[in-house]
Amino acid sequence: MTKLSVNINKIATLRNSRDGQTPNVVQFAKDVQRFGAEGVTVHPRPDERHIRYQDTRDLKPEVYTEFNVEGNPIKSFMDLVLEVQPTQVTLVPDAVDALTSDAGWDTIKHKDFLTEVISEFKSNGIRTSIFVDPVLDMIEGAKATGTDRIELYTESFAHQYGLGNGKAIEPFTKAAELANSIGLGVNAGHDLSLDNIKFFKQHIPGLLEVSIGHALVSESLYLGVENVIQMYLQRLQ
Repeated sequence: MTKLSVNINKIATLRNSRDGQTPNVVQFAKDVQRFGAEGVTVHPRPDERHIRYQDTRDLKPEVYTEFNVEGNPIKSFMDLVLEVQPTQVTLVPDAVDALTSDAGWDTIKHKDFLTEVISEFKSNGIRTSIFVDPVLDMIEGAKATGTDRIELYTESFAHQYGLGNGKAIEPFTKAAELANSIGLGVNAGHDLSLDNIKFFKQHIPGLLEVSIGHALVSESLYLGVENVIQMYLQRLQ
């Protein structure tokens, strides 16, 4: 069974468009867990344009499933993660002004840096994951850093699948097979949706977790949050 972690950044974006706490990100996290989600994901960025650092602190005592905190491991982010102690930290090479995550790590070029960061988190009992493209050299490079898992960056699959190109799954299948063979856990995320998640799951061996935010929140506007979470869980069986 692949776990569904709900990324709640979009709820924070909506809240931040007005003063106040509506919609309330902590309550939303409680609700998605009550509806069956097996994890909550946040991605605080330095400008706090959606999830704020304080949100991450406020969420910690309320997330009783898996708490996944994503971000670029700059000092302020590392300090936050070490303070909050989530279940998992996912390292993403975001530029400060990035609209959204748009590339995986070059795990070879940044091996020494990633190794140092991962060692710090693992010594504090936090599971680590590296955001990577489905490139075999990058998977092998990730293994060399000591990370527990990788998170496959799935934007290219989602785009091509939407155009009717089912073969776009092939590099992801090969990446997952390699990761499994060398002892890396496999997560995935970015642009996964109700339209493509079942196909993706069927072709990715050993898929442990998917993190879905933008699509899930958008679909919930039409179908309702509880209903959408159940639809994802059925497709991930």
